[in-house]
Amino acid sequence: MTESTSLLMALRLADSMLPVGTYTASYGIEQYLNEGYVETAEELGELVEGYLYGMIGPAETVALAHAHRSAANGDFTGVLDADERLAAATLPAEFRESSTKAGGKLLDLLSTTEEPFFAGAADDAFLADHAAAVDDGRTAGHYPVVLGVVCQRAGVGREEAAIVGGYSSVTGLLGAAQRLGRFGHTDIQSQLSALFPVIERVCSRYSDADLDEMYSFAPLTDIMGMTHERADRRLFMS
Repeated sequence: MTESTSLLMALRLADSMLPVGTYTASYGIEQYLNEGYVETAEELGELVEGYLYGMIGPAETVALAHAHRSAANGDFTGVLDADERLAAATLPAEFRESSTKAGGKLLDLLSTTEEPFFAGAADDAFLADHAAAVDDGRTAGHYPVVLGVVCQRAGVGREEAAIVGGYSSVTGLLGAAQRLGRFGHTDIQSQLSALFPVIERVCSRYSDADLDEMYSFAPLTDIMGMTHERADRRLFMS
């Protein structure tokens, strides 16, 4: 795979147009807004930064990177371990459900596009084993883990894959706030620009981390996620 082809694949996987359903999840952002915790664009940016340092980096990126390394080494057990550990670190049920639905849709996408998703995808035994394990319930198929495997098989490097995951998560959170009608395009783009260095730092730090280093510490976000499950008005599934 050429460098430009790898870049195109990374862009494709980071694009909100990718039909995996991530646009239906706010991962607690909706509840934060509904309860009045976020009033300004700057407060939203600070909140998303907290997600990066408390959840996206030390949990999702660690799982993604471990899955990527495991796929590179043909270690399917390592992929299952990453999935199991990420599930244990993700406390709100809605967060887990959103993640596994997106992971399943990405695996389905690999086998349903008329043209191969990437060269060799249709005949990739490792991907086929992963999809089968998700289908028969041997593993949950959390999105960061599936994304890590797909990136590796498609020729996207591990740190680049971490950037794809981090960027996708951040734009998903910011996009949810925008779709709730609280912030305009300019505000969202300004906060995204401010978060770029944080995404880089977090992904650089955790793309080489061992699975044993995984943790998640975002107690208020966990509470928002759990509260959202019983909220009277909900636009998003999490």
